[in-house]
Amino acid sequence: MRNDHPNHVLRRAVLWVATLNLAFFGVEFAVALHIGSVSLFADSVDFLEDASVNILIFAALGWTAKNRARLGMALAAILLVPGIATVWTAWEKFTAPVAPSPFGLSATATGALAINLLCAFLLAKHRHHGGSLTQAAFLSARNDALANIAMIAAGLATAFLWRSAWPDLIVGLAIAAMNADAAREVWNTARDEHSAAA
Repeated sequence: MRNDHPNHVLRRAVLWVATLNLAFFGVEFAVALHIGSVSLFADSVDFLEDASVNILIFAALGWTAKNRARLGMALAAILLVPGIATVWTAWEKFTAPVAPSPFGLSATATGALAINLLCAFLLAKHRHHGGSLTQAAFLSARNDALANIAMIAAGLATAFLWRSAWPDLIVGLAIAAMNADAAREVWNTARDEHSAAA
């Protein structure tokens, strides 16, 4: 196989994305627990989910179109996991609404934004190669970058406008909603691919 073969390049890209996501998951999860942030918790779980998705893509690129479509449908379900975890964490926060550290929230979200922009850049040119699998990875990285911008804004709002848990809670629930929409898009693409392969 030549080194410039599309599958070879894509496999290398998703392996880099998986590694970056797994590394930052540990950072963000630790900070989320330390400062009590719902949005950072949601985003850290999302980093772990992204690492898992990209590892599955790396393994599945040599599969038949039908099997890749089946995995795409499974990935749509995986995309819902961070949203469910976020809703649970948000519910716990409602009972003890303490604002997280604005600096910790914004600084960690800025680091997450840098990682997600790099991942989106690595995946952007491959999002139409590999069907629902690469679409799942690209959509996830894109949504995460948008979520990180909202998290930075929540940290700034908490610091300068409204010393409350609400900005963090609102952003955390918005992340859950974005993941649900991405799951719907991936499911629809994978279902169409499965029908075409059948």
